Amino acid sequence: MLHNFGSINLDHVYRVPHLVHPGETLASRAYQVGLGGKGANQSLAMALAGGQVSHWGRLGRQDAWARERLADAGVNVAHLALVDEPSGHAIIQVDDSGENAIILFSGANRGFTPSALAELVALARPGEWLLAQNECNALPELFASARERSLNIAFNPAPMTKDVARLPLETCQLLFVNRVEAAGLVGLPESSGAEALLAGLRQRLPETDTVLTLGGAGAWYQSGDEQCYQPALPVKPVDTTAAGDTFIGYFMAALQEGKTVAGCLGLAAHAAALCVQQFGAAESIPLRADVEHAMSQFHA
Repeated sequence: MLHNFGSINLDHVYRVPHLVHPGETLASRAYQVGLGGKGANQSLAMALAGGQVSHWGRLGRQDAWARERLADAGVNVAHLALVDEPSGHAIIQVDDSGENAIILFSGANRGFTPSALAELVALARPGEWLLAQNECNALPELFASARERSLNIAFNPAPMTKDVARLPLETCQLLFVNRVEAAGLVGLPESSGAEALLAGLRQRLPETDTVLTLGGAGAWYQSGDEQCYQPALPVKPVDTTAAGDTFIGYFMAALQEGKTVAGCLGLAAHAAALCVQQFGAAESIPLRADVEHAMSQFHA
């Protein structure tokens, strides 16, 4: 079982002719509410990939439907708490040209206490995986408890903040980063190439395996001096929302199955390629059967 300490956000999406100006009242042509948050997306992706995942999170009681959505997909939600607080949510404007403006409220995602974290970590068995992102609070306490419990930590430092640099990242067994996050961790320009970023990560975290995702430039896995490259797939993206989360969820599901690194990268890349051809966050994450079919088509 993998345990995902992760955010759950509700995405309130408004379709507007243009992004609202200060002092303006603007009518929206369409509105929808969807499940989002990096944690929820990654749990959902792993479950849809056939993985065994338990989500540790907090959600406002009034939004219990989101908990049921995860449960229906196969996520273990026994330790996803419904609380008397507002859920994390995003207010998203999308205009006619595809530009967006987002207001994010962390809400219940940042209400974890050290005692609650200790109780959650105690549920995990030594040697199991713990996955985390940077949208919930108390990460230093989580890392310390996980290390004491001998858990394997996989971390995705998104969104990238200055606080990430102060975390004991050397305790992580696996790090998922995109170009921006990798550059921020090693102090290089975001325009840096994969070779420089991987070298910087190896120097800073020599004992931590790294997956570096580069969008249309593919993805790299690095463990010590060994590297494995997965080329990007020839698809035309329409919406990259949740693509990185899909990649991570599918990668961890494949790792849980015992696939090789190349196998994990391949499955994750094909899942992400399907994701970017759909609009939305959670609703764009593909089923395992569809990913397997896509793989057979790509390599026919």
